[in-house]
Amino acid sequence: MPLPNLRARLAYLRQRIRPTAEPARVWARRHWRSLSALAAACLVVLAFDAWLGTCGFEGCPSRSEVRAFRPGEGGRIVDRNDKFLGRIALVRRVNVPLQNIPLHVRQAFLATEDRRFYQHNGLDWRGLLRATASNVRHLGVREGFSTITMQVARNSFLVNKRYGRTMRRKLIELRLTRLIENELSKDQILELYLNLIYLGNGMNGVEAASRDLFGKSVEQLTVSEGAMLAALPKGPSAYTPRDHYERGLRRRNLVLSLMEQAGYLTHAEVEAQSQVALQISDDEWRPDTGNEPLALDAVRALIDSIRPDALKDGDVTVYTTLDLNAQRAADRAVLNQTTAVTRETQYAGSHVKEAAQGALVALDPRNGDIRALVGGRRSKRGFNRAFNARRQPGSAFKPFVYAAAMRAGMTPVTLVDDEPVEVQQGRSVWRPSNYDDTYIGTITLEKALAVSSNAAAVRISQTVGIPNVILAARRNGISSPLSSYPAMALGAGAVTPLELVAAYAPFGNGGLRVHPRLVRRIEAADGTVLWSAEIVRPDSVMDARDAYQITTMLRGVVDNGTARTIREAGVEGPVAGKTGTTNNAEDVWFVGYTPTLVAGVWFGYDTPRPIAPHASGGHLAAPAWADFYRNGWHEPASATDPWLPPAGMTARVIDPSNGMLAGEWCPERKREYFKPGTEPTEICNVHTEPMPDEPILDAPQGIRVPDPVRRGINGIGSVLRRIFRF
Repeated sequence: MPLPNLRARLAYLRQRIRPTAEPARVWARRHWRSLSALAAACLVVLAFDAWLGTCGFEGCPSRSEVRAFRPGEGGRIVDRNDKFLGRIALVRRVNVPLQNIPLHVRQAFLATEDRRFYQHNGLDWRGLLRATASNVRHLGVREGFSTITMQVARNSFLVNKRYGRTMRRKLIELRLTRLIENELSKDQILELYLNLIYLGNGMNGVEAASRDLFGKSVEQLTVSEGAMLAALPKGPSAYTPRDHYERGLRRRNLVLSLMEQAGYLTHAEVEAQSQVALQISDDEWRPDTGNEPLALDAVRALIDSIRPDALKDGDVTVYTTLDLNAQRAADRAVLNQTTAVTRETQYAGSHVKEAAQGALVALDPRNGDIRALVGGRRSKRGFNRAFNARRQPGSAFKPFVYAAAMRAGMTPVTLVDDEPVEVQQGRSVWRPSNYDDTYIGTITLEKALAVSSNAAAVRISQTVGIPNVILAARRNGISSPLSSYPAMALGAGAVTPLELVAAYAPFGNGGLRVHPRLVRRIEAADGTVLWSAEIVRPDSVMDARDAYQITTMLRGVVDNGTARTIREAGVEGPVAGKTGTTNNAEDVWFVGYTPTLVAGVWFGYDTPRPIAPHASGGHLAAPAWADFYRNGWHEPASATDPWLPPAGMTARVIDPSNGMLAGEWCPERKREYFKPGTEPTEICNVHTEPMPDEPILDAPQGIRVPDPVRRGINGIGSVLRRIFRF
């Protein structure tokens, strides 16, 4: 048969078999009663099958899950002691027990949503048949038949199921409705409904909606106000009296009339309540997050990266490593000090367009668990400076220079020249200078680190080699790019606060590199572990003896060096640390640690600029660290003793001014520990007679040299001895 003839015959057959669209619509309207009966019968059969069937491939919730269900309030984030920190998601809901909801509010919802709630067993067959007939008559969905129990099923166990508006979803909803009716009492179902229902403006449940619309708890609502809440489920945005007052009143009055029909109100009461004006709150209600810890943004970001569907498992609990007291102290310390830094810039005569920023990281040096975290003042939501801001650490990088020196065989009492230094860089010469261009002369490494001598650090780095300095930083945990050029010894490479703080941990824990951890595990409401992060076993990256010597030197920074403001602020006990200030004073740092905590603070501006002339880590960063430590951390009783030297070290009493074995007349003595073979062997030849304030023992008996003369002579002698010695 030719193709055109085939097409014509097929078109003729289609017309004979299926009428055109318009006659079909007319025919359906003519026979709507028969169609309604047929559709209702089919739906009843399907509903009955669902009533006895299963919940699809994913299965139904267990009886215990149905009984234990509670409307979500956004999940919980807790600290290491299971103390509440905040919510995972901002869900505007406050669950209240049924007895706290006035009877007239319950009646308003029952009259409007499900008048036969206490009579049916979850499925209202009358409503089902009525809705089916109406929908077939109008050839569309004009009327629903959902009961309160069905709405609970839909908004609880089905809320995260992606079935769309399909018959399959409706049948599963019916099955869940039967389970809920079997396991819960009517009052329990009604309580769930009143806490689940969405009532507009982001509010879930009658308590949140009452606070939002009327500025008071649901317990305080009048009959008129309760009816207004019951008017909202049909169209929360369309009937809200805040935006559509007159329309909202008409809908409220309809609810009042329905309450009369249900026998809850008399006609006189309806007439009186219909005339009552609604007093709408001027302020929209929001859950109180004003005191929310600044670390929670980072926790939420981590949850989103490792388990983005966490809330689909119900009200999950996130167990963090944070310490609530430490976190609160960290928040206050950073916020207070950023204000102080901004003020410092203004006092210097600079116009400040943006407030100074800050970051703080505190972790346990024994396992890497983060105890406190501040990523900034939240002026840029989503950007966590503690994790992501790469800034030059300045002198806070120097401990890695000295770690390379210890590895190379130097000791804390090795002598180095603190004098102007020049380093050849190709055809140019680099001449780094000390802070304020002041120099001391020949000093020990311990003294050089305490006073943060740039010249000494550069000389040491040139001796051990910049690649070895970078290697020391890499071993401890610095992962940011570090270039092999001389200025690296002074912290010219950019790092994040988190990696710098973590890299200090091996100094205080015996040479073990830790891996920071913020979240321990995530659990579902029934205790099922959804995700967990076990502690990563620390790696040995330093000789424990080298780590001990670095700690000894860094304790000197706090006790007698650039970070002595820590002591002046009242911090007691064993503390080691290092200040840091970059060129032009654009960044200030302090990283300090104790036997149980290592913490670092940074302050500066997001757009780098000088803070103020002579700004320094000791002046602007160390006080914030002290504030945080004093108010947020308490050393356990077992950790109050100073760090102990590891086995295999040799003790010697030395003169700290020159690193030699202390002699009879040395004015200062210090017990120092050395790796075997590196200890000093020469007795001090500088202090060979009493100091000027001591009596001259070889003066003739009975003759006393006047004090001014004695001090002058001995002082000159001491100076001459130092000149010839050095």
